[in-house]
This record gives sequence, structure tokens and C-alpha cells, in this order.
Amino acid sequence: MSLSKPFHRNWRAMKPSSNSGYSSWAYIIDRSYAHLPAHYVRAYQMIQADLQVLFEYVEPSPESLPTFSYRIHELLMRTCIEVEANFKAILSENLYTPPKDSGGKPQYDMRVYKKIDVTHHLSSYELQLPIWNGSEKHVFRPFEEWKTGKGLSWYKAYNASKHDRHQTFKQANMKHLLDAVTGLLALLSSQFGTETFEVGEKSLAIGYGYHEMAAAIGSLFTIQFPDDWPEHEKYDFDWSILGKQAERFSKFDYNAI
Repeated sequence: MSLSKPFHRNWRAMKPSSNSGYSSWAYIIDRSYAHLPAHYVRAYQMIQADLQVLFEYVEPSPESLPTFSYRIHELLMRTCIEVEANFKAILSENLYTPPKDSGGKPQYDMRVYKKIDVTHHLSSYELQLPIWNGSEKHVFRPFEEWKTGKGLSWYKAYNASKHDRHQTFKQANMKHLLDAVTGLLALLSSQFGTETFEVGEKSLAIGYGYHEMAAAIGSLFTIQFPDDWPEHEKYDFDWSILGKQAERFSKFDYNAI
């Protein structure tokens, strides 16, 4: 059976119906769907703007992937902080009780955040950078390592270079930065599709033009949304009806995972 209500901060494929086109995006711009969503999108857009400045000096290409610098390190830190902020927002707006340390402080780490792959299919997202300078198209799959039970290489690089920059500075390189940025972009897209919440924007459109994939938030990268949703995990509602109800969203229980 498909899902009759959307979960907070959780984009999913929609079961085809007479009004599924509208219903597939309209719930995302409902003010009860997510707390201050534009705040998270704006943070990404600023990171993307700084990444584009970096591209003026370092060409995105296979040859540049080992490149490291203080600017790359700075962007990697900021990006992964935003990744953590988005993960926490998803958990806090649904149902999750984090364990606490001896001082009563809630504990979060990537083992906890991995629960969200179950609901958002993060490990199935694919992204491309159309300005990539290489003989072959480079596809970013920032969460794919979760499918094999491994930790995320780019997140490990972030942790290593954060806690011991002197010894692990070279891990803050272009490869890990691009994986982290596309990871953040996939995470945002798994909540908001391509919606940016900008003034005057009317709808979320997941379409294809000149490029093989749809334009992602910010239009620097393109994105392929997951197509591996089984029928019982898809949304199936008419938002023109559901959107008028008081209880129009569900909360996913992450404690059960």
C-alpha cells in the first residue's frame, strides 16, 4: 500500500494519478512541511557561489581532484557542517530520540544519520557537473558507499582534517570537496526536490532539456532522482484535497530503525 500522507522533509516518488503532477511538488511549499527550508537552501547556495569562484582558479577535472588548499579545506568544513544540520533537521521534525552522553548532551554521528537513507534513498542519487573538463562524464554518487556498508570517504576526510589538520591536510582535497557538495545537494534535493523557495517561484519542475539530467537546486549541477522506490514507499494522495486538512503530514519514526 502506498503512503497517503507525506513525511516531513521527505521527497519521494509519487504514484501516477490524475492529479499526481501537482501533488508531487505542492506539499513541499506548504509551511508545515519543513521549518525554515529557505534557510538551508540559502546556505547551500552560498557554498555553491564560493565553489564557482574556486573553479576560476582550479578547473573541475580528473587532474585537479588531488588538489588541496586552505580554501578547499574551508569549503569542506562549511559543507559538512551543513550536511549535519540537514540530517538533524530531518530527525528533529520527525520522530527520533537521540542517546545522550554522561553530561546529558544528545549524541549524533554518521551511524545515526545513515537511518535517513532508508527514507530518502540518498545512496541512489546521482549528480553531474556539466562544466566538468574531462573526456568522460563524471557521475557523483556521494552516498553510494552506504550500499556496501562502508563509511563515507568524504565525511571521514572532513573529520580527519577537522581534528588534525597538520597531519591530514591533504585529505581536504578537491575530490572530497566535490563529493561533499554533491552530498549536501542530494540531501537538500531529497527534502525539497528542486524547490528553492525564492520569491515569485511557482512550482517544482523535474524536467530534462539540453542535459541528460534535471537541473538541481542552484543550476550548477544536474541531478538524477532515485527510481528505485517500491510501490509501498511511494506517495499516493491528491494534495488539492489533503492540503486542506489539518493533519496533512506524517512523522516517520526513526527510533524503529
